Amino acid sequence: MVEFREEKLRDRRNRVLRLARKTPNQSQNSTSESVPLLPNLTVPLLNKNPTFFFLVQHSHSLKRIKTPPKCPARTAFDRAEQSVAGSTPSGLLPPKKEGRLKATPRKKQYGSMAASEENNSLFLIFILTMIALPLMPYTILRLCRAATKKTKTIHCQCSVCSHSGKHRKSIYKRISNFSTCGNLTILLLWVVMVILVYYIKHISRESQPFEPFSILGLEPGASESDIKKAYRRLSILYHPDKNPDPEAHKYFVEFISKAYQALTDPISRENYEKYGHPDGRQGFQMGIALPQFLLNIDGASGGILLLGIVGVCILLPLMITVIYLSRSSKYTGNYVMHQTLSTYYYFMKPSLAPSKVMDVFIKAAEYMEMPVRRSDDEPLQKLFVAVRSELNLDLKNIRTEQAKFWKQHPSLVKMELLIQAHLTRESAALSSALQKDFKRMLELAPRLLEELMKIAVLPRSPKGYGWLRPAIGVVELSQSIIQAVPLGARKAAGGNSEGIAPFLQLPHFSEGIVKKIARKKVRMFQELQNMTVHDRFELLTQTAGLSAAEVHDVELVLEMIPSITVEITCETEGEEGIQEGDLVTMYAWVTLRRGNGLVGALPHSPLFPFHKEENFWLLLADTASNDVWLSQKVSFMDEDTAIAAASKAIQEIKEALGANAKEVSYAVKEAIEKVKSGSRLVMGKFQVPEEGSYNLSSYCLCDAWIGCDTKTSLKLKVLKRSRAGTRGHGAEEGPVAEDGVEEEEEEEEEDYDDYESEYSDDEDDEKDVESKVSNGVAHQRGVSSSEEDSGTD
Repeated sequence: MVEFREEKLRDRRNRVLRLARKTPNQSQNSTSESVPLLPNLTVPLLNKNPTFFFLVQHSHSLKRIKTPPKCPARTAFDRAEQSVAGSTPSGLLPPKKEGRLKATPRKKQYGSMAASEENNSLFLIFILTMIALPLMPYTILRLCRAATKKTKTIHCQCSVCSHSGKHRKSIYKRISNFSTCGNLTILLLWVVMVILVYYIKHISRESQPFEPFSILGLEPGASESDIKKAYRRLSILYHPDKNPDPEAHKYFVEFISKAYQALTDPISRENYEKYGHPDGRQGFQMGIALPQFLLNIDGASGGILLLGIVGVCILLPLMITVIYLSRSSKYTGNYVMHQTLSTYYYFMKPSLAPSKVMDVFIKAAEYMEMPVRRSDDEPLQKLFVAVRSELNLDLKNIRTEQAKFWKQHPSLVKMELLIQAHLTRESAALSSALQKDFKRMLELAPRLLEELMKIAVLPRSPKGYGWLRPAIGVVELSQSIIQAVPLGARKAAGGNSEGIAPFLQLPHFSEGIVKKIARKKVRMFQELQNMTVHDRFELLTQTAGLSAAEVHDVELVLEMIPSITVEITCETEGEEGIQEGDLVTMYAWVTLRRGNGLVGALPHSPLFPFHKEENFWLLLADTASNDVWLSQKVSFMDEDTAIAAASKAIQEIKEALGANAKEVSYAVKEAIEKVKSGSRLVMGKFQVPEEGSYNLSSYCLCDAWIGCDTKTSLKLKVLKRSRAGTRGHGAEEGPVAEDGVEEEEEEEEEDYDDYESEYSDDEDDEKDVESKVSNGVAHQRGVSSSEEDSGTD
């Protein structure tokens, strides 16, 4: 029986192979003839399984499917063999409906893939939200500020400054101004946001919800016969036996078969139509906003994750901390080395003449670290000859002085010659290597001079006062470096007590032009400023020989030079009169005026190649004892900070005096108007010494302009404290001016070593100034003054 069956199977196989290899015409003609050839097998097959009859009739159409040539015949035989065994051929008729337990593994795989994609998208959405929440309002705020900000030209508009290119807005400078750290960070974050939005949108397209009707190409509510027809049609296109493409296989398994099963199973279809899911009602789902690689930790990925956590959470902060500590241990908050401050503190003396300040200034550690090359010897020798007259050498012993000069440390020699080359305007002759050191020297000069000024006015024991004479020297050196004017130009000559230095800061002016206008009795810089525009034009064109364009440049610079007035009062809070040992509060309003109406502006400094803001130093000092009782740094650039500081100070003062809310509001409003009009409020406290009368002077010194400084003389009466602890009366000690301060002019003279400072000369025509000072960024100095921002010990 077994042999008979095997023989029939072989015959059947041969016949099917012959039928499959026939042409379409031959197969159609031989269909009816196949019945007598297979009397015992073909008829039952045709009766029992119409699929086999369909296979025989349309075997030629199977060759049209994109499969290898022998694939249709082999597939036909396999299916015929399956039909004999009572199975349904795969891919042509729907498979048997399997139980839901058999389909569970595929559903779990699909669910895990969907959960993975969902977690990834949730993590990206979380990152996008955290970036967008602060970035969008901050960007809108920046754009609104940029749109409403008024662009004011605060730098000099003369032709000399324009030709220097210092303020020229080239394409590189525009890009560099835009490419600040904040702007680049905002731009980078917006790029990251765009990438995240695109990627999230792409993921959402890939992870579409499961729609079986859409997958089979049917409308919702299609009948079971339509579902089977659609499944057959798609099986011919995507079944692995018909289409060898791996993507087609994946689509058929994960979508077509699953969609067909969901719609043919009554329970699954009912669940889908009622709840939108083949498995029925779905509970509340939660996703984890973490990337998938953090959820699947195994083997190598776990080690990489551990290394990443250690690197980001431990090593990176540790490296940042080490770099910060190493840098902070070497530099102060003003980016000046601690070694420089120690050197300045050691060499700063109370009797240090202004001409000797440069000897201390060039000893900065930043300058000492600059390389000294052998190739610099010859250019420095030539430079020495050019600037020898400014080196304060003794002409009687010139050879000894020269030898002594060159025996100094090479870095000191180099820095002093480079500074003198800048002051005498001989820098064009420097070599390319020296030009780099020259620019580096000028770049560091403003911050070093500021720290040197803080060291000069630093309170010292036993009285706790700073020193006036070196402080004036530091300011004079700063003015000369910014304006590129020799220190020797400050020497009094020809009836001019302040020298020709203020004239040399004007464009197109030289020593010869100053001598020419001096013949017309214009010897003081203030006299030139006080002239009318018409008279000044005639003087400069007819006497000095300047052209109309050059005179216009001079007028522009004269309009930029500030005029300072100071109103200052000293009092003890809540008490009448000032007694020895009292803590006195100084209130001062410093008011700035310019011919062009600007308040904050950049100085005219075409030969100084770097950005420099003008700053003012307010000093309350006793010129007789060379003591600085109080010092403050005043800036007119930041109006908002000054308004906030003045409002807060006035409010506290009024509230302490018991004023009502209306009076406080009025006083604050008045202070704000003062600040907007060009005034700055400065407050400071100092402890008065023993009983006596003190002739004090208030100096307001500018570190960028020459000839705009002011000096006001004050008389302070300090009363003796009674034994019972009560305050004495003015009648007992003599008449005392209101608030203990009486303003009067006084003339003093000090003989400095090499040249006389303009602040210590007899100045009969010096402006007496009264104003009240305002500044939000001042540093108090005195007994109760705060510690220096630079960290000076």
